[in-house]
Amino acid sequence: MNKQLFGIFCLVMSVLCSSCITNKDIVYLQDKGKTTASDSLQILALSKPYRVQVNDILSIDVKALDKELVQIFNPTNKGNGNTNSEQAMYFNGFTVDLHGNIEFPVLGEINVLGYTVEEIEAMVKRELLAQYFKETAQIFVTVKLAGLKYTTLGEMRSGTHVIYKDRVNILEAIANAGDIRVTGDRKDVMIVRQYPQGQKIHHIDLTDINATKSEFYYIQPNDIILVKPLKRKALGGGQTAVQNLTTIVSVFSVLVSTYFIIKSL
Repeated sequence: MNKQLFGIFCLVMSVLCSSCITNKDIVYLQDKGKTTASDSLQILALSKPYRVQVNDILSIDVKALDKELVQIFNPTNKGNGNTNSEQAMYFNGFTVDLHGNIEFPVLGEINVLGYTVEEIEAMVKRELLAQYFKETAQIFVTVKLAGLKYTTLGEMRSGTHVIYKDRVNILEAIANAGDIRVTGDRKDVMIVRQYPQGQKIHHIDLTDINATKSEFYYIQPNDIILVKPLKRKALGGGQTAVQNLTTIVSVFSVLVSTYFIIKSL
């Protein structure tokens, strides 16, 4: 019986010790010895320019010397103080329809699907100069996405978030959502991304410094960031060595008590 008790105790102890979450599981961007980065860890950001998709909302602002004529090309509520809010942009921005078009004042439908914001700026400016303005009008067109909207699920604060920046990397997005819980799997973070042909799931290891060179390091509008729980969490062990030690002591106490109860029968 003593041997059986000892064997069970060793088995439980090994399982609980292996379930302890280590620094390697939670530290971001570790140099694992296989990076080609320089000693200073200065890495070039590899990010393709974002191309507009269906359901994106664009903010388009037109400026020129003739301020009265310019008014007809800008949303009527541009002057209020809440134009940067998500709700205001929903009503005042230009939503890309299912055919990839936006309805622009006076100019009518403009197809923007698959274009970058810089290309759309040039397109709108070209049409305005061709139909309504002269070169001397000093026309200036600004096109921006109405915030970078993304969703987080799993072992982090779930919800939809908006960041008002042109480029956002996945670490910024996660930090904005409150960071991944200790029990989250940082080594296999999933990104569900929208494409014209449908959705695709991509994987990125955020504990590896080489993640900064991934084409998925920078998120895109409407991305879904999904973090799975670590397998250790499913085992029910503690997150730290102290928690595991407490569990081990408790299990050992139960085993000893059970042994003496059976022995006394």
